[in-house]
Amino acid sequence: MATEENEVATTSGTWARDESEYDFQTKLVHGGQSPCVLTGAVLAPVYMSTTFAQESIGKYQRRGYSYSRSHNPTVGKFEEKAALLENGCGGTAFATGMAAINTVFNAFLKSGDHCVITDCSYGGTNRCARVLFSTFGIEFSFVDFRDPAIVEAAMRPNTKMIFSETPANPTVTLTDVAAISAIAKKHGCIHACDTTFATPLILRPLDHGADLTIQSTTKYYDGHNITVGGLVVAKTKEHHEKVAFMRNVNGNIMTPQIAFQQLQTLKTMKLRVVQQCKTAQVVAEMLEAHPIVDKVHYPGLASFPQKALADKQHLDGLHGGMLWFEVKGGSAAGRQLMDSVRRPWTLAENLGACESIITCPSVMTHANMLKEDRLKVGITDGFVRVSCGIEDTADLIEALREALDNIKVVEEN
Repeated sequence: MATEENEVATTSGTWARDESEYDFQTKLVHGGQSPCVLTGAVLAPVYMSTTFAQESIGKYQRRGYSYSRSHNPTVGKFEEKAALLENGCGGTAFATGMAAINTVFNAFLKSGDHCVITDCSYGGTNRCARVLFSTFGIEFSFVDFRDPAIVEAAMRPNTKMIFSETPANPTVTLTDVAAISAIAKKHGCIHACDTTFATPLILRPLDHGADLTIQSTTKYYDGHNITVGGLVVAKTKEHHEKVAFMRNVNGNIMTPQIAFQQLQTLKTMKLRVVQQCKTAQVVAEMLEAHPIVDKVHYPGLASFPQKALADKQHLDGLHGGMLWFEVKGGSAAGRQLMDSVRRPWTLAENLGACESIITCPSVMTHANMLKEDRLKVGITDGFVRVSCGIEDTADLIEALREALDNIKVVEEN
């Protein structure tokens, strides 16, 4: 018969030193979980239970669990690992990335408050602020985060949050996280930073003074086009508890099945992302040298306008798997390329996966932005967003060059 101690299916285990001291790859594989003490199972079990039996009224929420809308053991293991990777106090996992962003706004903004938010972000974030929360009496100032002075100038007495995204989707423009965090601290507000493009392998905003870091776990945390999910990791217990409380109110927790899958896909994040960064660098250099390409932006290129910040802020010389470019001939030529590029490229939404993806933001990820706002930040109708996967780089280059060369032939005719 199981003892009271053995009724907990997982344990933190015995480590030679504190888990936080291990290298990143070891944290990815082992962080936050150890073999099951009951069975020896290496993987954390999937707790498919709506409710949890309690010892007594006086000991409600036995071992921290009562109902899976509030907390679930499998989800908790994923949150524990994520907090370890992001160097935070605690993690809160969500059904989607947009659920995470909505909950951050819910938890820290109320009617009459003001938020300074980047003018270039994922289209859903822009819509969430502009279409939903603005109707609740919350004001948003969309400004260029490339210059901290512009952010400082936008601050008001009622500013309660600064919301940044770095690298920004889809323009890969960067935010100086330390500088923006200092502005937030000066004005007594919080800094929430979405670093989905970077992953904690490349950038950990909490180490630079941010209060919250946000991930769409659909992207590099998953990396296999399998799941959708979101994550918020807080620097302090107070902020973590606010986010977790609001998630319970909204009822948008990640399911245990998805948390289980994320625990597995996370193990290969470093292997995947390092390769994706290498491929993105080669693809960007090829594009920059091609005569039909008008412009290409990738933080690893010497021509990237914020190269100094990229080198200072990004870890281990890694600059991500995302880039964008435009071809000569304008929107028509760009769209022709996206429609004609062959496998192994895929025309689709999403990013950060093993499969290399080309996206047209103007009609896909950022279609809900006002057209004038899109054009203001440089997202034209022919803007090509690229997410490099883990295929053989030579195959990706060959297919992309072929599509570019065909556009050149069409233009010459």
